Amino acid sequence: MRTSLQRWQSLWQRLGLTTDGAAWHARLMTAYSEPQRADHTLQHLEECLLCLDEAKKTGLMAQPDLIEMALWFHDAVYDPQGSENEELSAKMALDAGAGGEVARLIMLTKSHLPGDGADDAWIIDIDLAIFAQPMGRVLEYEQQIRAEYAWVPQAVYAEKRAEILTIFLNRQQIYLTGWARERFEVRARENLRLLIDSVKPFTP
Repeated sequence: MRTSLQRWQSLWQRLGLTTDGAAWHARLMTAYSEPQRADHTLQHLEECLLCLDEAKKTGLMAQPDLIEMALWFHDAVYDPQGSENEELSAKMALDAGAGGEVARLIMLTKSHLPGDGADDAWIIDIDLAIFAQPMGRVLEYEQQIRAEYAWVPQAVYAEKRAEILTIFLNRQQIYLTGWARERFEVRARENLRLLIDSVKPFTP
């Protein structure tokens, strides 16, 4: 498993962090297993790390270890009814000693819009890679998102979810790196169209 303690400790050592790495790994494992989560779980983290490992083969990332650390922490705090999940996750990374750049990268997963950092596009593309997975996985993902928002009435959820998915579909480019566009863009657009049709509210 890519979320293993062994992998985490190796990353911790490469970054020269001095806090208790094993304790932070245990804390993250507990966080990603919280009962309010259905999508923002270890499954999502595993998939992000798999995508990272594939993307690293390009040799185009400036600081892949910082991207990886940001991915580990990017959903460390997740409350479906909260509005500061990314901010609190970034703070947790700072508390762990991961540094300001890791915190900044985490914040990019809120807007999915890049700043001026050399690796900004990479973490955004990795977080959005779910849209380009086989349709069975995409449908599972959509069910997981709905489960996290089970407290929202169906009509409201359908309207708001369709709006969010349409924002991604209407981007000139969903993916920002050439690597991700080549691999993901066409399938993601097909999947997003199907998802939007499946969730948008019925109008007679």
